[in-house]
Amino acid sequence: MKKAVLTAAALASAMAVSGCNTPQDANAARGAVIGGTSGALIGGLASGRPGGALVGGAIGAASGAILGAAATPRPLPPRPGFGPPCAEWGYDAYGTPVCLRFYPY
Repeated sequence: MKKAVLTAAALASAMAVSGCNTPQDANAARGAVIGGTSGALIGGLASGRPGGALVGGAIGAASGAILGAAATPRPLPPRPGFGPPCAEWGYDAYGTPVCLRFYPY
């Protein structure tokens, strides 16, 4: 019974992260997997008990997800001549070019 519940929980969590579309979400998921795996390995080796592997895996997954999401580069701003035609370009408060007015069709 316990094995069936754990398998169902693993499948449900895999389905929850399978719909990630943004690079930030994908990098957070990759970071959580890498951090959780390495944290469980280090926690298990350092403590010698299964509880250490669980705690190390949880801490590693959380920190890996945070670092993976934070390390995602920002998308490049649209450039003139690429994407929808822009009639007037301006800049936001951070100096990023933004389209102020599009050509009507």
